[in-house]
Amino acid sequence: MQTLTLYTNPNSRGRVVRWLLEELKVPYQIKVLEYGADMKSADFLALNPMGKVPVITHGDVVVTEAAAICAYLADHFADKQLAPATNSPMRATYYRWLFFAAGPVEMATSAKAYDWRIDAENAPAVGSGFYQNTVDALETALQHGPYLCGEQFTAADVYVGSQIIWGMMFKTLEERPAFTQYSERLQAREAAIRANQLDDALQA
Repeated sequence: MQTLTLYTNPNSRGRVVRWLLEELKVPYQIKVLEYGADMKSADFLALNPMGKVPVITHGDVVVTEAAAICAYLADHFADKQLAPATNSPMRATYYRWLFFAAGPVEMATSAKAYDWRIDAENAPAVGSGFYQNTVDALETALQHGPYLCGEQFTAADVYVGSQIIWGMMFKTLEERPAFTQYSERLQAREAAIRANQLDDALQA
């Protein structure tokens, strides 16, 4: 069996991957890196030249970027059914919202957090466009079921849900009823509770 290792920090997007790993219920190891010297060490930069977590190694495979890690793990452990079947129309929905959160949502919420200028002059060139349009589009993703792919909970819910939960926590995303109800459903999942407990213990 290939060893699966998550390089993380409890104050990072590594929490997203931890949650997914707990949903998958597969064996994995944790390596906690501190910000600064640990993440900028030669050994870690060989895995991720950005010097950031999360990173996973799975045997000889290295995957960086939380959304990519989620997609990889859901595909590799396909028997866990955390991604729609490749021949299902929902597969497109799954990809759509997973990468919408990694692109426009990440950009829009970062711009709001740091007061970056997005206006009529530059919005057409910015991946998120106007903040309000991004938030409105995200809300439409939640209209067709308890989860992004209807009745099926997927890795996209882990990633998109994390963005929504953190966005509302840090006031970079409006607290709309659709977002709060979705967040409550996700945070009540056993794997989400367990993952948070594990990372909170590391934080302490």
